[in-house]
Amino acid sequence: MKIDIITIFPEMCAAPLGQSMMGRAQEKGLLDLKVHDLRDWATDRHRRVDDEPYGGGQGMVMKCEPWFAAVEALRGPESRVVLMTPQGRRFCQATAAAFARLPHLIIMCGHYEGVDHRVVEALVDEEISIGDYVLTNGAIAANVVTDAVVRLVPGVLGDERSAEEESFAAGLLEAPAYTRPPEFRGMKVPEVLLCGNHARIAAWKREQALQRTTAMRPDLLD
Repeated sequence: MKIDIITIFPEMCAAPLGQSMMGRAQEKGLLDLKVHDLRDWATDRHRRVDDEPYGGGQGMVMKCEPWFAAVEALRGPESRVVLMTPQGRRFCQATAAAFARLPHLIIMCGHYEGVDHRVVEALVDEEISIGDYVLTNGAIAANVVTDAVVRLVPGVLGDERSAEEESFAAGLLEAPAYTRPPEFRGMKVPEVLLCGNHARIAAWKREQALQRTTAMRPDLLD
């Protein structure tokens, strides 16, 4: 899979997305990830990518010209262009799975008071938000989306069942997890997990997942 991230803060993406699973995916050749500085496509000597909004108002708006130049330079016939914005559709596991099946994803990171809407109308295939809150810039959100997507690319996780059994993959939160020692400060691992009966263990995990989802995220059961 190929992912291009366009931002005015490339260092905020390059460092975290080069670590752990993301770094190994790139080393294996499963992920071609590049982070681009939008200012590289600015045409004036100050490399400006923003200007005052028409109609007045606070803050600055990201300009058309750099975004058009950047996306047109990177986009191919199979590319999907996503803009990270608080106004976008809420990102979820199903969206991550859909993105993971794409050959090429271009992620645009908004900043300031937003992006000139002509950019949205002409270039963007989908506007995405990671939640109902405002971040300093879209690069942070792009990291979240990239991590969630790449872990679903075949071969990235050591055990392919991991992605299938995680929270939200099956529409439920995960059951509680335990490891050694079997008892710690009087707290014991549930006996069923030590019994070796895989059918009983699976039934217990399913019941626990339902209970946790009902208590913590009942909206997932609607």
